[in-house]
Amino acid sequence: MSTNLSNAEAIKSAVRDHYGQAARGGAERSCCGDGGSGDTGGGDRQTLPLYRGEELAVLPTEIAGDSWGCGNPVALASLRPGEVVLDLGSGGGLDVLLAAQRVGPTGFAYGLDMTDEMLALARRNAARAGAANVAFLKGDIEAIPLDDATVDVIISNCVINLTPDKGKVLREAWRVLRPGGRLAISDIVIDGGLDGLPVSEEQIREALSWVGCIAGALTAAQYRELLVAAGFAEVDVAVQHRYSVADLDPQWARAVATLAPAVVHDLVGRFTSSAITARCPVES
Repeated sequence: MSTNLSNAEAIKSAVRDHYGQAARGGAERSCCGDGGSGDTGGGDRQTLPLYRGEELAVLPTEIAGDSWGCGNPVALASLRPGEVVLDLGSGGGLDVLLAAQRVGPTGFAYGLDMTDEMLALARRNAARAGAANVAFLKGDIEAIPLDDATVDVIISNCVINLTPDKGKVLREAWRVLRPGGRLAISDIVIDGGLDGLPVSEEQIREALSWVGCIAGALTAAQYRELLVAAGFAEVDVAVQHRYSVADLDPQWARAVATLAPAVVHDLVGRFTSSAITARCPVES
């Protein structure tokens, strides 16, 4: 998928506005939030029990609801004490705070987000949790504001699908990871492709907003190709949850309302919450 500069800026502006409203409690949940988060006590997101009770027990109750993700990258990352972690698109800071607990006082967890309202929410949440080994940075995940080879693990939760230049994001991730560093991402991924339907892939993507997580989703093959091109090894893309018609949010429902029910079922089932892992090769 190619995106010109003007479209890229428009996409980023729409995403920033949407999640700014979400941080203030004034926007519809994206597909990531409605279809992919567990019952954490912070809302009606009950489709997937992504976070175990004992994971959330270490944080104040009100923080648990501040997630717009589709998976649990902290669990996927198998974090160890003393590691430095970076969360791309950290939102309300839930995954950063969970990561900070895992890496302990000798480790550190960064959150990176481009939305002022989300950064303010994350910093309030960090203060509530009394987290001393965290920092929230403002910036674009296509241009990570950290030096080369300074991070052990990168996590991300339903964010990379929102960015126009995913190849650039993954190259930046490779740049800031140390040799042997790990990538652990939860994201919306298309299983197979969008062919064989009575509407074209272009029509499907045009009908859906990028802020709904679907329009910018990659296929599993595209994700693998971009990761390898960025320099990663040991790449794996594994489906964790396949979406159903019952997971449709209002935006999805409006966009596919003209399609026959069988087509809608086929289309929706191709979108998945997937776990993407990879590693930076160790220098010889």
